[in-house]
Amino acid sequence: MQGLLLVDKPPGWTSFDVVNYVRKIVAATEGKKPKNVKVGHTGTLDPAATGLLVLLVGKDYTRRAGEFNKVDKTYEVTMKLGFTSTTGDSEGELSPVSDAKPTEKAVQEALQRFTGQIEQVPPIYSAMKVDGQRAYKLARAGKEFKLEARPVTIYSSELTSYSYPFVKLTSKVSSGTYIRSLVEDIGKELGTGAYMSDLRRTEVGPFLLDNALDVHDAALIQALIEL
Repeated sequence: MQGLLLVDKPPGWTSFDVVNYVRKIVAATEGKKPKNVKVGHTGTLDPAATGLLVLLVGKDYTRRAGEFNKVDKTYEVTMKLGFTSTTGDSEGELSPVSDAKPTEKAVQEALQRFTGQIEQVPPIYSAMKVDGQRAYKLARAGKEFKLEARPVTIYSSELTSYSYPFVKLTSKVSSGTYIRSLVEDIGKELGTGAYMSDLRRTEVGPFLLDNALDVHDAALIQALIEL
């Protein structure tokens, strides 16, 4: 089996959980041990996030991972105003900031200020490496460290609905952009604080969520057999 497989990652699953699940199916179909089957993905989604995960099946495709990693992505984002989170999402410890209710115009203006090329500091609870160690591991261990800002591009952030305290938007961004950091920056700009309460990835380069398969769908196994 060699090829690309588009999967709709369910909430609560890590990206590795999906890879491992598919690897076991491929191994069973090919009569191999899972450790002898090559399956990878082209970009991690947090466990709480859902949406498009592009899997590479087979040695010929996992070798080409670099071709699929540095591509633009599109997300459906829900942010909650009034609080900040230690992790930038609903998994962290929440701290109240303000109960001020920005107008829709103020929200639109804040989104515009973070459109184009911006300098973004990755979240401390991220997979970024600091002296060879993952940032999230250092953060969990209570170690102090600093992540440097780096340039990313926000091509667009379209407001799709606003009902305080929830802001929903669709953002198209460059590879390497952290939506949690974008949400925090917008919350800071509004003076209310904000954290990401929901995230769904809908596009990875030319690949669309509409063409992805549910992990529990029998069609996923058939798609693998046809690779």
